[in-house]
Amino acid sequence: MLPVTFDLWGCMTELSKNCSDMSNAASTYLGIIAGTIIGGVVSWWIYNRQKRTSDQQDKILGRIKDLEENHTEILKRLEEFDDKHESSLDSLQELDKKIDSILDKIKDK
Repeated sequence: MLPVTFDLWGCMTELSKNCSDMSNAASTYLGIIAGTIIGGVVSWWIYNRQKRTSDQQDKILGRIKDLEENHTEILKRLEEFDDKHESSLDSLQELDKKIDSILDKIKDK
């Protein structure tokens, strides 16, 4: 069945021994088949390469997202610490003023 199909395409000296000289047609078909195979391999290689790159980018983006969440949490904690520090500093300044006023009262007496 297969040689009959190839006979429809033209005389191929590679497949039939009673072919006179149609090697140009045979080389054309062989070139088409080889081009298809090479094109398929190159397409698969490009697809595989892009898939690996995409997977790596997804991993990196996930890590960046995790780092950003951690960074946000650290900034919140620093802000809370700063608020507590500010209130402590205000309390110390009030205490300093009270001590100064008490010392002034003692000096005045």
